[in-house]
Amino acid sequence: MHFRTGHVAIVGRPNVGKSTLLNNLVQQKISITSRKAQTTRHSINGILTDQQSQFIFVDTPGFQTHYKNRMNAVMNRVVSQCVNDVDLVLFVIEALRFDERDQQVLNLLSESIPVVLVVNKTDRLQEKNKLLPFLDAMAKKFDFSALVPVSAERKEQLFELIETIRPLLPENPPIYDVDEITDKSARFMAAEFVREKLFRLMGDEVPYLTSVVTEKFVETEKLIEIHTTILVDKSNQKSIIIGKGGERLKLIGTQARMDMEKIFGKKVFLQIWVKVRSGWADNVSVLRQLGHE
Repeated sequence: MHFRTGHVAIVGRPNVGKSTLLNNLVQQKISITSRKAQTTRHSINGILTDQQSQFIFVDTPGFQTHYKNRMNAVMNRVVSQCVNDVDLVLFVIEALRFDERDQQVLNLLSESIPVVLVVNKTDRLQEKNKLLPFLDAMAKKFDFSALVPVSAERKEQLFELIETIRPLLPENPPIYDVDEITDKSARFMAAEFVREKLFRLMGDEVPYLTSVVTEKFVETEKLIEIHTTILVDKSNQKSIIIGKGGERLKLIGTQARMDMEKIFGKKVFLQIWVKVRSGWADNVSVLRQLGHE
């Protein structure tokens, strides 16, 4: 049997479940998730290897139809470049929902690269009988290689999705070792876990314009010491994140540390600071430090 290896871009508008899909396809938490739109800012590779194939999934930022700063423009550029530099595209939409934001993403896709339509969140459907007519309508919008309804959150139809895309990958030897699950560094993952907890625990209290950078990452045989900094745009956001007596920041740190210990496989000592850096999302040097440029 010939081995297959290929890069598979996961694209779609914000909040369609791309990161949840990636995490459950590779069976490991690689990409952060939250209910807040635009959580993913980088393209993140998650790797799944079995006896027949190596799938290199690329989780992309949600495509921004309206953006106000340089960072959003950079995120859109990542998506546009990614869809033309892979072997296969998974175009993710919500079941029974397709609007102008989805159409803008669809407009980016080339018919020279296979595209599989992934219709997510089928578990939330109240009227299941509407799914087939919806799939028929979607099939007329683009020459999809396949249409696969799934529930990424409940891990339903993910095996079927893997088996659908496997023969669409080119015949190549594996690029990564069988036990590798991502190409991102531990420093990067540490910052992402802190940013996820920030989004999840703060909700709408803290605006989208926050980011996290890992300042220090020192690993010994039994312990990893990690120092991260949360960047905010305004001084009042700093006090909100810290909370009364530092309780909120402590909770963010505790939950982020627990995730880090799971993926790194050892104890983590985590310190988090909050700094005000006005206009960071339009600052080229800051964006470069954060890996956006």
